[in-house]
Amino acid sequence: MTPEQIELVQNSFAKIRPAASDVAKLFYGRLFQIAPQVRPMFPENMDDQGKKLMAVLGTAVQSLTNLPALVPILEKLARNHLAYGVEEAHYDVVGEVLLWTLEQGLGDDFTEETHEAWVQTYAIVSQTMCNAAYAKAA
Repeated sequence: MTPEQIELVQNSFAKIRPAASDVAKLFYGRLFQIAPQVRPMFPENMDDQGKKLMAVLGTAVQSLTNLPALVPILEKLARNHLAYGVEEAHYDVVGEVLLWTLEQGLGDDFTEETHEAWVQTYAIVSQTMCNAAYAKAA
């Protein structure tokens, strides 16, 4: 990622962070709408889950300038997700929902450049997590 892309991601996240609870509700509402089969993986009350989502996103966004520090966090998270039944294909759905949520939350501020910066960010996150959880032994 370029420094400009990192700045776009960090600035756009800063704009939605004050509405973190609403953003998380929007995210999970959309996730369960397009992938209802994942709903049983989550608790009935989603308040804590929403806080976790926004915390992980915040950590990832702030760590874009120090990826080596982010990798072990994402790897541990990915291995933990296996216990809930998360499959590799779920990462694509989550990426789609994340981009949709950002577009809803940012409105006109979700420019093509910001969209592409988030695509790059999520690619880093999802590849790191998938490599940790699903890497085949050589």
